Amino acid sequence: MNKRAVILGAAESGVGAAILARKQGFDVFVSDLGTIKDKYKKELTDRQFDFEEGQHTEEKILNADLVIKSPGIPDKAPLIKKLKEKGVSIISEIEFAGRYTSAKKVCITGSNGKTTTTLLIYHMFQKAGLNVGLAGNVGQSMAWQVAEQNFDYYVIELSSFQLDGMYEFKADIAILLNITPDHLDRYDYKMQNYVDSKFRIAQNQTADDLFIYCADDPVVKLEMSKRKLGARCIPFGLGVPPAEGAGIIDNNMIINWEQNIFTMSILDIALQGSHNTYNSMAAGISGKAVNIRNEKIRESMADFKGVEHRLERFLKVHGIEFINDSKATNINSTWYALESMTQKTVWIVGGIDKGNDYSELFELVKSKVKAIVCLGVDNSKILEAFKTLGIDMVETQSMEDAVRSAYFLAKNGDTVLLSPACASFDLFENYEDRGHQFKQAVREL
Repeated sequence: MNKRAVILGAAESGVGAAILARKQGFDVFVSDLGTIKDKYKKELTDRQFDFEEGQHTEEKILNADLVIKSPGIPDKAPLIKKLKEKGVSIISEIEFAGRYTSAKKVCITGSNGKTTTTLLIYHMFQKAGLNVGLAGNVGQSMAWQVAEQNFDYYVIELSSFQLDGMYEFKADIAILLNITPDHLDRYDYKMQNYVDSKFRIAQNQTADDLFIYCADDPVVKLEMSKRKLGARCIPFGLGVPPAEGAGIIDNNMIINWEQNIFTMSILDIALQGSHNTYNSMAAGISGKAVNIRNEKIRESMADFKGVEHRLERFLKVHGIEFINDSKATNINSTWYALESMTQKTVWIVGGIDKGNDYSELFELVKSKVKAIVCLGVDNSKILEAFKTLGIDMVETQSMEDAVRSAYFLAKNGDTVLLSPACASFDLFENYEDRGHQFKQAVREL
């Protein structure tokens, strides 16, 4: 009698998990409480899976030997509680995929910068000719790739939600970029719970594995002083380079690695701004760790294109540069964006606020921003927060209006920055939709 695997959620990770589970001999059932997207429904139908949408049929789920759940389903959901009471093992797709591959796994987490760092490492590994897959929050489902491809390396972006469902999984190289308050609603509003979740990236690591971390991040630094990790710990920061790790001297990034030194001017790195210097250091150390040659690491950092909707320098119109940073959905991401601005900036901000404290941005706004364009259904909190700074402020309720207003407020040599610091669901489907609408509105100027 085959073991029964139930997959909850039928998007990329769920369909991938179903394909791998069947390959490993499980009896598979897929259930999604919402509507399954056409392309995934076609996969499930073509491959003749037993699946349902718009409901969770408990008698088909509670008899599972193993449940692989989408990271979006909270542990507090009634169905999950029932499964736990029955003692059913509930894991994430990445945990499941990790059980069936011997590939080396480079895993990246952090509150900000993880997509950029993940894609930069993937770009670097590809350029160096390594046989590498991209998985986790970006790329294709890891389980799907484990089932149907044969990679030697996986570069995996992991959110705290994914890490929460991981138990036996082990990263060969784990990277922790930073920890700032985010998603606290999922962690009983306790910062330590969120911190513990992020540190799960180091679980099961041994002395043969690497844990690469930002020594400048106050939360990470404090936590490192309290923990005894099994892995070899490699720090990076903007200060003097450690004996092993990365740092900066006179605008040069220096990576000390096993008697071999890598140097590169930070002015030659495609991704500018101090936050991107951190991302590049983490990527550079990973490259050194898998013996990529210095010139390949240098080339990758110089020609990397960056991530769509993340400080994406989009177009110049009459000497005004438009930058799409729609992916900035929290204060910290926007802080990084404003910090990297070198021209006078018209800032487009707003959406659904996740409990933002705008005072953290006051100093940067005073020094960098000439005008603020609010874009949201309710802009009152932003107007209230910044009214004392004496900066021009405009209220808008559509992207077209926001872009046009910003264009009139800016002049030749200025920058217009969309960096909302908020979720997008009041006016847009998601941050990608918001970014695409921004780019469309700029094209129409």
